[in-house]
Order: sequence, then C-alpha cells, then structure tokens
Amino acid sequence: MESSKHKIDTAQWVDRYADYLFNYAITRVNDTYIAEELVQETFVAGLKSMKNFKGEATERTWLTSILKRKIIDQYRKNNSKKGQAEVRMDYSNAADQEGDWLEEQVEDNTTMNAESHLENKELGLAIEICLEKLPLKQAEIFKQKTILEQETETICKEHDITASNLWVIIHRARVQLMQCLQDDWFKN
Repeated sequence: MESSKHKIDTAQWVDRYADYLFNYAITRVNDTYIAEELVQETFVAGLKSMKNFKGEATERTWLTSILKRKIIDQYRKNNSKKGQAEVRMDYSNAADQEGDWLEEQVEDNTTMNAESHLENKELGLAIEICLEKLPLKQAEIFKQKTILEQETETICKEHDITASNLWVIIHRARVQLMQCLQDDWFKN
C-alpha cells in the first residue's frame, strides 16, 4: 500500500512559486501590496496544512488553490465593509431632505449634460498631457496595460520584464499620474 504522505520541499517554495502566485494574485486583486500579502498568507497556510497535501496535484497547483481561497476571503472582507458607506453626509435637521445619503449623491451617468461632457474631454486631455510627462517606457507600458488592455505576458515579453516589474511600473505610473492631475487639473 502506497503512503499517503508526500515529500514537500518548502525551502524551494519562494524561488519556485512566488512569482507565479504573485502574478496570479495581482491579476485578481489589482493591488501590489494586497497581492504580496496574499502570497505570504498562502505560504503560511501551506506550511500549516502540509499534512493535508496528498500529492494528487503538483505543489504549485495545491498552493494556487490555497491562494484562490485567500483571494475569495479578501473579497468577502472588502464586501463586508461596504455597508459602512451608508453614512449620512448631511447632518441638517431636515429629516426628509433628499440626497443626503452617499449613494444618492453619486451622479447619474445617463443624465450627463454638455458641461459634464466638456469636463470629461478636459480630463482626457489632462491625462494625455500627464502621460507625456512620464518616462517613455513607463508611459508605454501603462498605456498597453490600462488603455489598450493587452495581456501581461505579451507586455512582459515585449519589454523583457517580469510580471512583478510590470505591476511596479504600473503602480508608479498611477501615482505619478495622480500627482500630475492633482497639481495641474484638479486645482483649477
């Protein structure tokens, strides 16, 4: 009878699986910090539950299934906080006043007027100007991923970078774009 225990080489996990797991996580949570945390939690959970590994799948597949559950838990945690958004925005005495709930104050996109269209056009131009201020490679990668919605693997091959590096570049571009927009567009 074959033993149900299979040897797991935990010392090699980071070298073998960290990049793969990070890439898997980042495409689902779109936040570098959260993706890194989820990968770390996956490794810890894997260490704690090594006795449950039956060898029916590869270590990578097994760790990925743990990561999937961590990602689901992350979404559940985020969604449980959504009820906190229902906070009164106006503390006036008029109890029957409409529009004092956060959800009621969000603009209805179906009723955009000429002024809204002009503001959107101006914002688009401001973004283009801010993109031109980014380093060339950073701007190109940002456009490919966020505007042209190209696949991570395609962009990485074209620029000879890792997926982790791609997400760092995207994050830095977003930070710089937001700062540029705050400085040049939102102040007006």
